Amino acid sequence: MDNLTTNICVVGGGIAGMTVALEAAETGKNVVLIEREPYLGGRVAAVFHYFPKLCPPTCGMEINFRRIRQNPRIQLFTLAEVESISGKDGNYTVKVRQNPRFVNEKCTACDECSKACTIERTDKFNYGLGKTKAIYLPHPMAFPMRYVVDPAYAKDESMKACVEACSYDAIDLSMQAETFEVQAGSVVYATGWKPYDASKIDNLGYSKYANVITNVEMERLAAPSGPTEGKIQRPSDSKPPLKVAFAQCAGSRDENHLPYCSAVCCSASIKQATYLRDSLPDTEIHIFYIDIRTPGRLEDFYVQRQDDEKIHFHRGKLAKVSEKQDTKNLIVEAENTLTGETTEMEVDLVVLATGMVPNTADEPPPLDAGRDECGFLVASNGSGIIGAGTSVRPFDVASAVQDATGKALEAICAQARE
Repeated sequence: MDNLTTNICVVGGGIAGMTVALEAAETGKNVVLIEREPYLGGRVAAVFHYFPKLCPPTCGMEINFRRIRQNPRIQLFTLAEVESISGKDGNYTVKVRQNPRFVNEKCTACDECSKACTIERTDKFNYGLGKTKAIYLPHPMAFPMRYVVDPAYAKDESMKACVEACSYDAIDLSMQAETFEVQAGSVVYATGWKPYDASKIDNLGYSKYANVITNVEMERLAAPSGPTEGKIQRPSDSKPPLKVAFAQCAGSRDENHLPYCSAVCCSASIKQATYLRDSLPDTEIHIFYIDIRTPGRLEDFYVQRQDDEKIHFHRGKLAKVSEKQDTKNLIVEAENTLTGETTEMEVDLVVLATGMVPNTADEPPPLDAGRDECGFLVASNGSGIIGAGTSVRPFDVASAVQDATGKALEAICAQARE
């Protein structure tokens, strides 16, 4: 592959990375956008609804995809990973590994290859709640709208049936990884976040009980494109839950796990309680919290749900979850911090509001950009890599877009320095 020269290199194609790339390109700057997944959109692509308006992200994402398609100043690389970065503001060298997709631009997403495939894999996009074939479309609105082969199965003999099923000659199982370099004036890291590993919170039973799920998993259960086609149900028996407990700050604001507040979890749980009310009107919902944090305009969102007779708020962090073996129901225990009383309740399903962990906590940029004690990137102060979106701090979607817009300006200024 040819080496590239550009004004700005953006690492990460989620909502923040796309925003940086678009805002910079639409001022006349050339941008190389690098994303390691086979699609753009990051975590936002897996969200059912935004809060507080409760509208799907698909319309906003589609507008961004169209802007990228129509802007010749943006060069996009998916399935691409940064191997190294060297240099300084005004003159960076970014070495990129381009991993094979095994499907070329001739793909029309007709699905004939997937129908012929006999191999199943865990569906990462749905957080392991379902399966896809070894050749698959990541999700219904994937951009690029092109299938991809799981590299673990690219050499499997049975994959030849997929090649034969494709009438467009779009599948090439001989594709190899390649490397290329990007010469850039500035580098923006917008590598996003991941949910905190709920299996580390022993007392809440995520790794022990089937009917304890996380908030990101609930998001996919509610989505029509999710593993249950939008039917919210218990993993143990596929029955609709009639009583649900939400555990706020699951691992957050805890010196043994995440010491900080992730900012969005309270609003996300209130939003998901609304999903339940809409799809299962008779379901009773109990939200256990330390304190509800819904700043600014989100306070109205919270107050509206307080008036719902089926949604109950309990001031007290969930302390323990256990299971009744005969029914797989769950017993939740919490201490009410207002009254000192201990609450014990039987529910059908528990949803853990796990916090946001920046990907830079475990995967720091190859060039020292400076990180705080939690792994978030710190301000560049005129030198080094620029952090954007949730690589800097926890954000909701709107705030991440605002931050990324500002970082686009910072990147434009940085690329002029040498």
